[in-house]
Amino acid sequence: MNRAKITMSYNGSAFLGSQQQTTTHETVIGTLLIALQRLKIHTAPKGSGRTDRGVHATHQVMHIDLPHFWTDLPRLKDMLNLQLPASLRILRIEFVDSEFHARYSAKRRVYRYIIKEGISNPFEDNFITFVPNLNREAITDAITCFEGTHSFEFFKKSGNDLEHFTRIIYRAYAYSHKGYFVLVFEGNGFLRSQIRLMVGFLLRISAGKATKEQLIEQLNCVKRHSTDIAPHNGLYLTHIKY
Repeated sequence: MNRAKITMSYNGSAFLGSQQQTTTHETVIGTLLIALQRLKIHTAPKGSGRTDRGVHATHQVMHIDLPHFWTDLPRLKDMLNLQLPASLRILRIEFVDSEFHARYSAKRRVYRYIIKEGISNPFEDNFITFVPNLNREAITDAITCFEGTHSFEFFKKSGNDLEHFTRIIYRAYAYSHKGYFVLVFEGNGFLRSQIRLMVGFLLRISAGKATKEQLIEQLNCVKRHSTDIAPHNGLYLTHIKY
């Protein structure tokens, strides 16, 4: 077996999340497994982390142990893309060291959350979160509070079975681009739905329903002021750094 690193992009609205499930094949890995098996590859890929239903990826990374007869990786990429739906695209396949692990070798993960002010339209609704009125200045000011090492116990989805909730956020910032408002989060890892809860709080600040001071209190686990979770359709996994 030879270990390979797969970089892919997908439209999350077409899948029930990224992880393999026993009850459906309509996930990213479930769909990829079917294509792999058609090419006589029966090992399962391992992802850098899960994305929830409706969450997109421009550069998701997985690793897989390939049988020895698959050495032509450009051909394998092309053959897989012929088998896969248009909502899932293989960008690159490259051989890596046998110790490489898509999840555990990752140093940083980068997510973007895309917002547009106004009323939704049918052409962008699956890919952008629409907000009727947006206070860009308030969000730009508050988002930097997330930078640093924090316990995100008050920014996790209930039922999370992890034993500790401390994560490092290296960068958190916002910028405007061609009518869109983009929030960027770069960290060593994220809890399930953490980013959507962070964005949910920022949108409350934008709407005048919460303050920056309350955000700091919740971030310091003093008091939970918001459990708002932002919609999944605006969230993108954009980069994994190794």
